[in-house]
Amino acid sequence: MGTPVVDVHTHVVPKGWPDLGAACGGSGWPWLRIDSERAAMIMVGETEFRPVGAECWDAGTRLTDMAADGVDLQVVSPTPVFFAYDRPADQAVKVARIFNDLTLEVTSAAPDRLVPFCQVPLQDPDAACAELDRCLAAGHVGVEIGNHVGDRDLDDAGIVTFLTHCAEVGAPVFVHPWDMPDGPRLDRWMARWLTGMPAETHLSVLAMILGGVFDRVPDSLRICFAHGGGSFPFWLGRADNAWHRRGDLVRGASTAPPGSYLDRFYVDSVVFAPAALRLLVDTMGDERVLVGSDYPYPLGERPVGAVVHRADFLTGEQRQRLLGGNALRFLGRSQAAFHLAASGVPADRC
Repeated sequence: MGTPVVDVHTHVVPKGWPDLGAACGGSGWPWLRIDSERAAMIMVGETEFRPVGAECWDAGTRLTDMAADGVDLQVVSPTPVFFAYDRPADQAVKVARIFNDLTLEVTSAAPDRLVPFCQVPLQDPDAACAELDRCLAAGHVGVEIGNHVGDRDLDDAGIVTFLTHCAEVGAPVFVHPWDMPDGPRLDRWMARWLTGMPAETHLSVLAMILGGVFDRVPDSLRICFAHGGGSFPFWLGRADNAWHRRGDLVRGASTAPPGSYLDRFYVDSVVFAPAALRLLVDTMGDERVLVGSDYPYPLGERPVGAVVHRADFLTGEQRQRLLGGNALRFLGRSQAAFHLAASGVPADRC
């Protein structure tokens, strides 16, 4: 049997949830306006945030789309609008519990195909560690986090504490940009998504490196950045040059130039064009790029993995790594274990 195709970047929106103001406290929470059996709108107050369809909550629809795209395994992560990092920690704990439990309901329909990742109240490291532990015990496999909490980036001491805990318990971490800057120059053409998201991810990769996080957390930390690592791979040469030429300002807490840390993290393949994927593979190496699609949102890739299949510069072995081998390593799973699980063998025998 060949290497399974794994999509590490997809999102879930449950079809309805309790009134979050009543359940968690506070006001202004997202809610779901149901427009039909297969269509709804995420609302924030009275503002329409994002239209969503049955593929967000219906496992059957997901599995049909996975079959059409040749995907064997799909990581199912939260939609960042529900992170609640800007709220009191006790409210963020409650909303995380609600959405984490609802995610398990969605993925329970196909536990051998749908891999749940949880969310945590990242503004409180102790509460975040506790919720991660609860979720791992309940069936989640990893965690998705936003790339910052207010002005605290991923080199913040509390966030480093959480990342260290992830390494210790073996939970893979998927980093997704959220809460991008806005303003007149960014509030047109979806510029927040087209420029803000890549810049946010670039900044947070630099924070992990120049903030000394990779020098402090265990090597066992498995962490992946969405959207091809943002603009970081394209500007790695600039970062290395600055580290050497303006080390007085740039080096921070790092002990080596940025290019020395590429074996410490993964990036997904949501870059759409083969030329961009070639830069990504040339920069990161063919063992650090994983297929991701951003399913089911409109700015995602369909069919899943299309850019990998179209990339004629990849060897057959490299293509297999990108399509699934690297992702299995990120998830901490062996290829044999996947095939046994897909065949119905109990997990304790995998």
